Amino acid sequence: MATLPPLLSQVSACILGALCLLPAGAAVARDWPTKPVTLVVPFPAGGGTDLLVRTIQPKLQAALGQPVVIDNRSGAGGTIGSTFVARAAPDGYVVGVATTSTHAVSASVFPRLPYKPATDFAYAGFIGTSPYVLAVNRALQAPDVKTLLDRLRQHKLAQHSFASVGVGTVSHLIGVQFHALSKVPLTHVPYRGAAPAYTDLIGGQVQLMFDNPAGLVPYLRASKLVAVATTAPTPLLPNVQTFASQGVPGFTQQLWYGLAFPRGTPASVVARMNQALDQVLADKDTIRELADKGVTARAGTPADMLAAVQHDLSYWGAIARSVGATIE
Repeated sequence: MATLPPLLSQVSACILGALCLLPAGAAVARDWPTKPVTLVVPFPAGGGTDLLVRTIQPKLQAALGQPVVIDNRSGAGGTIGSTFVARAAPDGYVVGVATTSTHAVSASVFPRLPYKPATDFAYAGFIGTSPYVLAVNRALQAPDVKTLLDRLRQHKLAQHSFASVGVGTVSHLIGVQFHALSKVPLTHVPYRGAAPAYTDLIGGQVQLMFDNPAGLVPYLRASKLVAVATTAPTPLLPNVQTFASQGVPGFTQQLWYGLAFPRGTPASVVARMNQALDQVLADKDTIRELADKGVTARAGTPADMLAAVQHDLSYWGAIARSVGATIE
């Protein structure tokens, strides 16, 4: 039986030794993905976040070479689905949609949040950003912020309320900010998602709501709701002025969307997903489809997204404290 030359034997031994020292997830990371990847959307089907994800899903599947299966796990302002992702096995086969609501605002208003946004996730990168729109019931006949505030104050003894897509979301906290600005009784009515909130907003059970353009625009174009202001310009609503242009400071917030794995997911898996996201977001059709939903495509590194999380934890924490928004 032939034997290896001494030098080659030493090289082979070194390679085998190095392989033994690789992290446990390295073999998985090298071949990832070899089976379908579950993408957890922490909001109901049909809402703005869900529509966004279903826009990129086909091309993300093509970029990864495996099916991407959407799993809507909604509730508690997106924290139920986010908790599921945080506690999933860090093997790369469960990834979640992370948003400003679920990974910044939530930590600002829930003192016992089951996860820590800054440390319990491995962020893969952004998908895009979106402004917020203040939409109101048509009966208010308020085309701008000044008129809306006047009408609310004129009827300050009436029961006015604002809807949100759930407690601890940006939709909720901006509404609380607006409540503080209006100085009139304004009750928060949380919903399990955007669709039921829109129904009650149109029906007059609630009077106003902050949400991203993706879900609201069809109702605005059909004249079922009225857009009063946006937190940033959006080509979907070219005739709607921003809060800033109407002389109302402090309402410039935008919502970011991205993907996050559980902490401990191999770095090579995270890098591979980031590469796939960059590929999807460089596609002109994808950019256009996202823009049609009011979302600006935004590529970025995992480090960029972690920095955004850390910044917004501080930003929204300060706002939550200033308006006393805490949920036990």
